[in-house]
Amino acid sequence: MGRPYAIKCLVSGKNVVRQNSMNLLEELRWRGLIQDMSDPDLLSKVKPGDAFYIGFDPTAPSLQVGNFVCLIVSIHLSKAGLKPILLFGGATGMIGDPGGRSAERNLLELEQVATNTKLQESQARALWERTGCAITPTFVNNISWTKDVSVLHFLRDIGKHFTVNYMLAKDSVKSRLSGDGISYTEFSYMLLQAFDFLHLFQNHGCRLQIGGSDQWGNVTAGLELIRRKLQKEAFAFSFPLITNSEGRKFGKSEGNAVWLDPSLTSPYQFRQFWLNVPDADVIRLLKVFTFETRERIEQLEAELRQHPERRTAQQVLADSVCSMVHGAEAAEEAKRAAGALFGGSLEDMSKEQLLELFRDAPSTTVSKGQAQELDLLSLLATTLAKSKGEARRLVQGGGIYVDNERVSSETVKVSETKLLEKGFIVLRSGKKNYHLVKLEGA
Repeated sequence: MGRPYAIKCLVSGKNVVRQNSMNLLEELRWRGLIQDMSDPDLLSKVKPGDAFYIGFDPTAPSLQVGNFVCLIVSIHLSKAGLKPILLFGGATGMIGDPGGRSAERNLLELEQVATNTKLQESQARALWERTGCAITPTFVNNISWTKDVSVLHFLRDIGKHFTVNYMLAKDSVKSRLSGDGISYTEFSYMLLQAFDFLHLFQNHGCRLQIGGSDQWGNVTAGLELIRRKLQKEAFAFSFPLITNSEGRKFGKSEGNAVWLDPSLTSPYQFRQFWLNVPDADVIRLLKVFTFETRERIEQLEAELRQHPERRTAQQVLADSVCSMVHGAEAAEEAKRAAGALFGGSLEDMSKEQLLELFRDAPSTTVSKGQAQELDLLSLLATTLAKSKGEARRLVQGGGIYVDNERVSSETVKVSETKLLEKGFIVLRSGKKNYHLVKLEGA
């Protein structure tokens, strides 16, 4: 590996700049963050202090794991001395990129897009601050330069530079034409994105656009517009869409996106998602989603081969990503919650934390009167066991836990359990078979 790229390497001569650009390119390639490049020498042609941009369409109230890759790549470039522009598409978000979809999007109202934009921008700001990157981003919204442009002016100034043949050749369009078709609205999306690049090139000194590989057609449309309209050169590169070892799009959990908003995916769920990454994926994901050094990742890879049962690489991945997205305190709390779930103490956890921790566990609600009268075997017979006889055998075999403490006597009174004052009883059979008993009205 070459010398680490750093801002200080970019200030003293062309040879140093080129060496730095090659180190950055090597780093990004090693991490699996380069797929398409408009020019193999682009990182030596984009000068220190030049701006680059990455766009986000606020079609949801939160960023998700796929967007996290965009931010990670942006931080790598910023650490190399380039100025980041994070664009939130108040205009393009009202249409939605047709790429990667087989059907038309549901169009959002302006107010919803504006709300989503504020939420996503806030998430990006917080994440950026936690990485400690010295160069802060410029945040822009393309509604500001798009809303007053008339259809006639847009067609004359932008549309005339593109042939229909050029647009039809884009993969995002071809894939839709081979299915149910594409509306003129979504067909025009690439022109709006090209217009964004032109605007940022002219007004912010932006010479580089980056994006996921599914955006490559839209990204290169911006290069074409700048070349045709201004007779100037801009640059772009894409990074691969991250998939798991089975080829499925990474960041989907049982069909649901893994969100960066803690109200949609809690810090505990978020950390567990990374902790459960298979051995076949974990080293590759450490390269993509963390800033761990090559030496450290190679050490983790060696340990994974020798002691896969320790899952050290998964622990590092989960702690690093959770800390970046939710902060060190939330990450540590999520870690404590995981420890509690797998045998630690539950007494110090709040009612809210317990509800979150066991949100996916089956549950039963009982009245306060029932809780006072029920014996343990009766409760087990309606939750973790098929009968009182089976419940008794489980207790005698040492396989039953109440509030994460093993019980050795079937005469335990439900009314004396430790968490009842918080409105819960946590039952467990074996290592992972949980059942939450909730006190009605608590």
